[in-house]
Amino acid sequence: MALDIFVVLLYAAAMLALGWYGMRRAKTREDYLVAGRNLGPGFYLGTMAATVLGGASTIGSVRLGYVHGISGFWLCAALGLGIIGISLLLAKPLLKLKIYTVTQVLERRYTPAARHASAAIMLVYALMIAATSTIAIGTVMEVLFGLPFWTAVLIGGGIVVLYSTIGGMWSLTLTDIVQFLVMTVGLVFILMPLSISDAGGWDALVAALPASAFDFTAIGWDTIVTYFLIYFFGIFIGQDIWQRVFTARNARVAQVAGSAAGLYCILYGLAMALIGMATRVLLPDLDNVNNAFASVVQLSLPDGLRGLVVAAALAALMSTASAGLLAASTTAAQDLWPLLGGREQGDGSAHVNRTFTLLLGVATLAIALVVSDVIGALTMAYNLLVGGMLIPLLGAIYWKRASTAGAIASMLLGSLAAAIFMFKDGLDANTPIYYGLAAGAVSFVAISLLSRRRQAPAASPA
Repeated sequence: MALDIFVVLLYAAAMLALGWYGMRRAKTREDYLVAGRNLGPGFYLGTMAATVLGGASTIGSVRLGYVHGISGFWLCAALGLGIIGISLLLAKPLLKLKIYTVTQVLERRYTPAARHASAAIMLVYALMIAATSTIAIGTVMEVLFGLPFWTAVLIGGGIVVLYSTIGGMWSLTLTDIVQFLVMTVGLVFILMPLSISDAGGWDALVAALPASAFDFTAIGWDTIVTYFLIYFFGIFIGQDIWQRVFTARNARVAQVAGSAAGLYCILYGLAMALIGMATRVLLPDLDNVNNAFASVVQLSLPDGLRGLVVAAALAALMSTASAGLLAASTTAAQDLWPLLGGREQGDGSAHVNRTFTLLLGVATLAIALVVSDVIGALTMAYNLLVGGMLIPLLGAIYWKRASTAGAIASMLLGSLAAAIFMFKDGLDANTPIYYGLAAGAVSFVAISLLSRRRQAPAASPA
């Protein structure tokens, strides 16, 4: 255990050192928010993949693999296909806009009121993304190192808040590259083969598990469709993902390296599902399936290697936590702070952005201390985002008759419907996203048509 702790501490020190180095490069607001819009293919691939693959993708997919078998990969598959889709379809027009936030597209198409309304939804989404991975960080450290959960959250999450605050996107990019490499080696090339080997090999898995564990649709078509509605489309409109797109040096980098990152996410999901299946053979009677990942790490790995895999898990979690945190602070500083009377900083300063990153980092830690279910928290974030934002954004790009009143009504009613059905039917239910999209679509079309006569036509930003 002492060797494992040393390895994890070494990793944490490296993250802080890279954060400090990133601070030296983040001299302007553009450096702080989008890494100077200058990332090449290697850095872009690593940071995009690391951003997407966090607590739900890692610990959650192992849990899904434990319960459902190989079909547990669909969560990561939906995310990966979303990355491929945004890379091929939206990256080029987005890079031409030279903006910082998703909500700025709505302002260009509608009015500032639409930007401010959508910013509130985006802020909640981004905070929940950050909190989800911070919860997972605490869970891993609690189980493996015997720390109280609150202590694990404050230590692990505090490191994320610190390096995100001081260096912004440059710190995130540099740490993401290391995190991408560590998680690939530790989880895909070490934990997956060793856990399968400990379970007796592939033939033993086939013999010990029911046939449904090897059925790619065993998780259920309703769940697969819901994953696509929530995560595939959520990738298309998430501030954390758009902000990574804005870092690309050019459209070619975003399209090619982004598509490669999406493919990596799909393969990563398969690896996590296989780890979950091996864990089910090794530990068939777990009291809490949410602990499947941490339990198999304890069981299958020797000292030293266990520390490396813990560092790999923390890498996956920290990259997504930092992405959500920076997305939240960017939305707050660029979209909401001016609405409250604050003055938006010029390109020569990132002072306001750093302040918001620190404040929202503290809020993220507080949320992580009171929420426990990582997949539930992630689902809530994406339900609110997709239910409230997908229809107005698609309308902004593709429908000339869309109006500001219709967009705002769609955001409010879509997110409200999603929230009501999450409360009524539970976070795991499929109904919230269906009712959210239906309420958003009906209100958007109806109110846009009714109010169109009083609104001048506007051109699409794309």
